[in-house]
Amino acid sequence: MTLSAALPHMVTRFAPSPTGLLHVGHGWSALMGHDMARAAGGAFRLRIEDIDATRSRPDHIAGIIADLTWLGVAWDGDLVFQSQRLDAYEAALEKLRAQGLLYPCFCTRADIQASLTAPHGPEGPVYPGTCRGLSEVDRARRIGAGEAHAWRIDMSEAVARVGALTWTDLPFPPDLDIHRDVAAHPLAHGDVVLARKDAPASYHLSCTLDDAAMGVTHVLRGDDLRGATDIHRLLQALLDLPSPAYVHHPLLVGPDGKRLAKRSGSIALADLRAQGMAADVLALHLRTGRFPIGISLAKA
Repeated sequence: MTLSAALPHMVTRFAPSPTGLLHVGHGWSALMGHDMARAAGGAFRLRIEDIDATRSRPDHIAGIIADLTWLGVAWDGDLVFQSQRLDAYEAALEKLRAQGLLYPCFCTRADIQASLTAPHGPEGPVYPGTCRGLSEVDRARRIGAGEAHAWRIDMSEAVARVGALTWTDLPFPPDLDIHRDVAAHPLAHGDVVLARKDAPASYHLSCTLDDAAMGVTHVLRGDDLRGATDIHRLLQALLDLPSPAYVHHPLLVGPDGKRLAKRSGSIALADLRAQGMAADVLALHLRTGRFPIGISLAKA
């Protein structure tokens, strides 16, 4: 990790969701974000992304804090909980509605998957725009009847409003002396959801707003979220928010070649702690790219 000058203003963050135990990949990512800030004389923040009421659990929040503390990852300032920022999300949604950029979508996942004409984007099938053409009368009637709906952004209209956009890409490992401007292509993602049927905000909206509110200047996250940066850059432009620099690191995979995930029973930090592993040894290994047996970097 090459950081050429002290940057007191640098702010990085780690933002786990409390839906399961943190695995080795989470620990590796948290350490990198922490070390990046410390090397630049900046701040490292911790955000708990807990607005998924059906999957978030208080015991997992306690587990996240215990795991990071054990690993030696110290954060600055108060913990930020997304569940305490719902008013900010609604205010942003209202601003976008007032601009005529959002529309209610009543489609189910099955409806979307059944569309044979749906193209594929960076994150899979792109929404075919089924509900975009509904009249205001139909929208009001269905909402008034209590029909479940999400709120989608009219991507074509939004892109037309802001024009061409770029975002700042730093290499991995991070080197502040090397960066490039990457063209954002939000149109490739289609009309993404900004407020889900079962949650007050999508990842795209909440993450973008939270990073700005926390003063995050450098976002370090997995390669699987590289495509999402196009959407986040668009939202920053629409909502007059600053745009941080981004570092996307490789994902870790298990013996089967599949990415580590909470739901697949990947090696949990809590399990290693319970087995008596020394935290300083694990932290040193992760910092130097040595992972537990069977875990490796995903191939580019």
